[in-house]
This record gives sequence, structure tokens and C-alpha cells, in this order.
Amino acid sequence: GLESIPSSPEVKKPGETLSLSCKGSEFNFGSYGMHWIRQPQGKPLDWMGAIWYDASKTVYSEAVKDRITITRDNPKNMVYLQLTGLRPEDSAVYYCAKPHKLYKNTAEHQIKKMLSHFSSFLF
Repeated sequence: GLESIPSSPEVKKPGETLSLSCKGSEFNFGSYGMHWIRQPQGKPLDWMGAIWYDASKTVYSEAVKDRITITRDNPKNMVYLQLTGLRPEDSAVYYCAKPHKLYKNTAEHQIKKMLSHFSSFLF
């Protein structure tokens, strides 16, 4: 499974930085590309970015690419999100996600495929 840290709501002011952590368990964490996704209230899921299984590469959505950093620590089974320069529109529920095993070795050409299969890789 995946455990979000912190798991309770956080209140931030505009311009501040959001730092989230996610711990993976019960799967081979180091074999999977990992993703961060968010859902503003009443709006669709919004894919933010991904990090390759070995941390060799990251890819970010155009909307947040100048403010986002995704990192990971495979020995600790952890993936991290940092989002700087917070804006009111960043208010959302944030999720870390592992892809379906079919797409575990994240490649850029697979991201669009995965985005059309949210229900199969979110949980």
C-alpha cells in the first residue's frame, strides 16, 4: 500500500512551500515509477508528475513544472513532493500513486496511456 505523510489537512499561506512524503509497502517499491496526483474539490484528478523507478529522471506537467520537485529514497521506500510558491488554486487532496504493473517502468510515452487509465493505477 501507500501511506501519505502528513495524512491530515495542512493550512498554508500563498507563497509558502508544500512538502509531502509517501511511504510504499507490500510491493517492490524500487521497481516502480511513482506519481503525484491531486484533486481540487469538485474538480477532476490532476496529474502533477512522475519519477523513474531509479530516480534517473522526472517528468512534470506543464501547469506546475516551474514549481514542483519530486524525489525518492528507494532504501526507505519513500517518495517526496515539494511544491513552491503556493497559490489558492493549489488547494486540493494530494495523492501519491504507483502505476499498474503493466506500466511500472515509467517512460514518457506511457504517461498519456496511464492518464487515460486512472482507475486502474490509482489504487
